[in-house]
Amino acid sequence: MKPASSSHAPLLSVVVIGRNEGERLSRCLQSVQAMRGLAGVVETIYVDSNSRDNSVALARACGAKVLEVKPERPSAALGRNAGWREAQGEYVLFLDGDTVLHGDFVAQSLAEFSDPKVAVVWGHRREIHPEQSLFNRVLDLDWIYPPGPSEFCGGDAIMRRSVLEEVDGFDAGLIAGEEPELCQRMRAKGYAILHVDRPMTGHDLAMTGWPAYWRRAFRAGYAYADVSDRLKDGPFPLWLREARRNRVHALTLLALPLLAVFAGLALGSWWPPAMAAMLLGALAIRTALKVRWKAHDQPLTLMLYGIHSHLQQIPICFGQFAWMRDRRSRQKRPLIEYK
Repeated sequence: MKPASSSHAPLLSVVVIGRNEGERLSRCLQSVQAMRGLAGVVETIYVDSNSRDNSVALARACGAKVLEVKPERPSAALGRNAGWREAQGEYVLFLDGDTVLHGDFVAQSLAEFSDPKVAVVWGHRREIHPEQSLFNRVLDLDWIYPPGPSEFCGGDAIMRRSVLEEVDGFDAGLIAGEEPELCQRMRAKGYAILHVDRPMTGHDLAMTGWPAYWRRAFRAGYAYADVSDRLKDGPFPLWLREARRNRVHALTLLALPLLAVFAGLALGSWWPPAMAAMLLGALAIRTALKVRWKAHDQPLTLMLYGIHSHLQQIPICFGQFAWMRDRRSRQKRPLIEYK
């Protein structure tokens, strides 16, 4: 793989975004350099969102072109827009700075663009260290989607630069959920988002505690509300049903234990709390069985994932309510970070 030069237009531009990634960024950029099976010139661009560590110096040491963005409110959308607009490649591979690229993914996936309607190709992202915490272990299953045409992609994906230009890139007003929103605008123009059944990236979630878990889910809720509101009148509305269902789900989860405790005290019986606990357990088991295709040989992980699927509804709901409050007060929320 050759570095980009001014005399050769690259086939591929790799845009890596990051903020205070440190050594994770070095690992990411080294994995880009280690790509296999790709002939021609590759351009690597690192977009830094006002890091306070040595990320910029590390990126330069790895040979990446560095762009520094210092907006009032940093976001992934702003970083990705700065990167692809600087890029020269026909295709743009977006990566987060805490990921590691699989060496064969790009070479195996560029052929998917032989269909002119395919605008985005993305593969499997998995956690690098699921054994480091229960959070890593459970959230690893969140990355698993069935292959085939999809409604949206995640942060790691290959996109046609011409389609990015056609839809004017990511919505810089979003602090989360920018990829799904972008994909709906692409789909509205007749393009397809393709999820392929091959490894793409390893991800370093590095989540070890409840506060980070809460903030991550809170951010997801904020994105649910924001993106669903923006797309509600378009040809491809997204997350409207999920946002409404989340609010009902979360309020039920909060109300059920309280009602059970009050009923138990009023009746002088432990049966109401026990019945509530059994119902919540049954819901977790039901979810675990529905998603057993994700990890059929890991029953404990599936059970934990079933609990997570319901537990996360509470911070997601709080995130939605925060977006509603911000909209009413016309406030702009700063970047929601969980690391």
